[in-house]
Amino acid sequence: MTHTPRPSTEAILAALPDLAPYARDAVLLHPRRAEPDRRHSSIGGPLLWPSDEPWPQCSLPDVDSADGTPATAMVPVAQIFRRDAPGPGGPAGIDLLQILWCPNEHWDPPAQQADVSPVLDVRWRRAADVTDPLTTPPAPSRYDEDGYLPRACAVTPEHVTDFPFREELPAELRPRLAELVRATGDGGDVITRLAGWKLGGWPTWHLTHPAVVTCGECGTAMTLLFTVASDDETGVVVGRWGDLRVFACPADHRHPFQADLH
Repeated sequence: MTHTPRPSTEAILAALPDLAPYARDAVLLHPRRAEPDRRHSSIGGPLLWPSDEPWPQCSLPDVDSADGTPATAMVPVAQIFRRDAPGPGGPAGIDLLQILWCPNEHWDPPAQQADVSPVLDVRWRRAADVTDPLTTPPAPSRYDEDGYLPRACAVTPEHVTDFPFREELPAELRPRLAELVRATGDGGDVITRLAGWKLGGWPTWHLTHPAVVTCGECGTAMTLLFTVASDDETGVVVGRWGDLRVFACPADHRHPFQADLH
């Protein structure tokens, strides 16, 4: 990790004003080991879940179960309250994002899921509607490895402005952004694609060239909703110490998300 402080958004845009249309709000979550309760934002912590709503199960084939049976309970990955991370993503009037996954690798999952990774379930809800929360969720009957069982962490939200990788910009802006990155960092890029557990912002691209992820329902270009990062604090490891990214349709939050692994 680079130790160079990131310039303020104002300083970045003063140096390169043409970046302004590409700025996106983001929240870096900065997990730290703790024992959060269901009323707090967390990574790998308990979810505010209605007791009368079925807990997500996965019955898809995986490494340990070629036919996907018996179904196994999913595990909490993230719970983010809008009060902690206002701004990017989310339908109007909804204040809670919950992400779960099946803690097993799936080699041939449905098209919206990422290959060779856990299968995700993304839920939006209104926290005030959960008046009788579930106290003891089911545990998974099988799991591939500890890297798919996030350790319980509280989060410290940091609200930032994120910028895209230069290849996602018009050709005339790319060398100017590259020069700004060289002038700012000590070998690392502290301007674009901010790394870590992140809500919103721009995706990292360290395995492939940038690509547009399109909504399977309406063809709209999707935006990054959430980044699951590999790190020591949460114990999560996806891919080759990479990121599992969740993309959402900005036209309609009811359209299915898309996930990929980088």
